[in-house]
Amino acid sequence: MSTKRDYYEVLGVQKSATKDEVKKAYRKIAMKFHPDRNPDNPEAEAKFKEASEAADCLMNDEKRQKYDQFGHAAFNGAGGMGGGFQGGGDFGDLGDIFGDLFGDVFGGGSRRRGGGGGRSRARRGEDLQMGVEVSFEEAAFGVEKEISLVRNIVKEGTTPQTCTTCNGHGEIRRQQGFFTIAQPCPYCQGTGEIAERIKKKVNLSVTIPGGIDHGQRLKLSQEGDIGAHGGPNGDLYVQVVISDHEFFERDAFDVHCDVPITFSQAALGADVEVPTLSGKVSMNIPQGVQSGKKMRLKGKGIQRLGGYGSGDQIIRVVVETPTKLSEQEKEIFKQLADFEQTNTNPMSQGFFEKVREFFQ
Repeated sequence: MSTKRDYYEVLGVQKSATKDEVKKAYRKIAMKFHPDRNPDNPEAEAKFKEASEAADCLMNDEKRQKYDQFGHAAFNGAGGMGGGFQGGGDFGDLGDIFGDLFGDVFGGGSRRRGGGGGRSRARRGEDLQMGVEVSFEEAAFGVEKEISLVRNIVKEGTTPQTCTTCNGHGEIRRQQGFFTIAQPCPYCQGTGEIAERIKKKVNLSVTIPGGIDHGQRLKLSQEGDIGAHGGPNGDLYVQVVISDHEFFERDAFDVHCDVPITFSQAALGADVEVPTLSGKVSMNIPQGVQSGKKMRLKGKGIQRLGGYGSGDQIIRVVVETPTKLSEQEKEIFKQLADFEQTNTNPMSQGFFEKVREFFQ
């Protein structure tokens, strides 16, 4: 009596299952127990073989009809079929499954053999990446930059040669148990031919749009490595690096800047010149301003990407304490100190009242 499990049970499908359902069930099992994913695991290899045998039968209309009628005996001579599942042979309807499966196992997509020796010829070139440094102002308003890079090109006057690793087949075959597994040739990337390539320095012009931020990338289509056999070039990605500014800092599309003022300007108020990205402007400092006060200059920030308006400039007032005083200045500050004893500054008055209450 046969000890083999029922093929439908092996794949976990009903007897009424369609070919697509059988294929889906087999692919799930094969991906889980494939020997390349389970090296030195006899149990996984046995389950993989068992599922492959079941799928080979149920994907074939003639075999499936005999199996449904005679069971496993159909392939042992009793049902007139004979032969059974032969590993390494023509898998018929399993061909598409193996193509997809091997693509997933080895990290690539499925490969369909066609004309021209069965090679997938046209291939896209590799993408490249480089950085470009721009100033704070250039990033704010945009600029044209010349960049240089080294990329692969096909040497002029040369013709592609047959790959000696795969002998022009575009794939390398190896035996895995009773399966023959094909992988794209790593030397010619599955094309079957190797073209002599050289590295060449090229100069390009790149447009940096106004408003771009640090770390953002620009894509230059088909400016990467050359493709193979008429395939498109890869792309070039240019990452923007913005230099630090002497006194500007960026926050999205706003610009922040500290502006120092004197004691007298803070107390009396004053009109002072402050720097902006578009030049100096006059700003009114109100009387009695406190150090750390922030004031806003509308529209004096960074241009928004796409040209739709600009951010603001945020001015932070910093009241600067003098470090060196002349004798005359010292005398003036002493007189000022005498006045401060009787002056009612709201911030200090409130602070010292709270201190007295705290220690009572």
